[in-house]
Amino acid sequence: MTIKIIMDTDPGIDDAAALTMALNDPEIDVKLITSVAGNVTVDKTTKNALKIVRFFNKKVPVAAGAKQPLIKEFEDAARIHGESGMPGYDFPEDLPKPLNMTAVEALRKTIMESDEKITLVPTGSFTNIALLFSEYPEVKDHIERIVAMGGSLGKGNMTSAAEFNVFTDPDAARIMYNSGIPITMVGLDITMKALLTPDSLSKLEHLNEAGKMLHDIVIHDGDNSLNGIAMHDVNTIFYLLHPEAIKTEKMWIDIVTDGPAIGETVGDIRGAYHDGKTNANVCVDIDAEAFNKWFLDEVSKINM
Repeated sequence: MTIKIIMDTDPGIDDAAALTMALNDPEIDVKLITSVAGNVTVDKTTKNALKIVRFFNKKVPVAAGAKQPLIKEFEDAARIHGESGMPGYDFPEDLPKPLNMTAVEALRKTIMESDEKITLVPTGSFTNIALLFSEYPEVKDHIERIVAMGGSLGKGNMTSAAEFNVFTDPDAARIMYNSGIPITMVGLDITMKALLTPDSLSKLEHLNEAGKMLHDIVIHDGDNSLNGIAMHDVNTIFYLLHPEAIKTEKMWIDIVTDGPAIGETVGDIRGAYHDGKTNANVCVDIDAEAFNKWFLDEVSKINM
């Protein structure tokens, strides 16, 4: 039985890798891809999503989404992902066209017309999701769960307190976490452990054309280290397929929306402030070796 998902994303290097896994795994059925401003501007994230769809010759619709956060001023991550968002590989230029409707309209249509509940997988800022819930709250009853890359129980990667996706639009993150929909938070607590190792990266290039493409864009990630490269967004797909490899804890997540800690995700670890209630299933540990093995296995199976 396949998992029907919608990817809401801002490609971005690791987003491109997450899309690669989702589009090519037989256990996942990607019904729609929506873009959002994040790693780079939304015109570029939309084009990058179309590049991945075209590269794998998939017939998955793409809809362009929010150009800026709900309230906060937009800050991209081009310093990490490059000006285009996906440098290093020459993709085909004969790209399909995005849908002639907004991401919010496409989200509503796809969710309401689905014969079973949809899983949302946002791997960028949560602006489209917040707008959807605000404009069309009826969709909530038709969503199975949200598996979202973002947040951290410890230090951030955008500021000392905030992870990038939540920092980009903290007001949207607050709306999403208060939606009442089951949410799994796939944050830095695991994504900074499940690094794509130098050994895995060296093998990736020689697997096939998909591996070469991923290798060529991943090596341009400006946030790499001697220990490896964080494939943040890919962890959402790994969680969907192999939840047994990830330890989670239920807790309440609050979002800081102003001040020096803006964008921080505050986990009520002791259950002290919400009468024992929880609103998220938070990923706290991961089998990094299993992640690396899975990553290479997934790519090796891609036939083009």
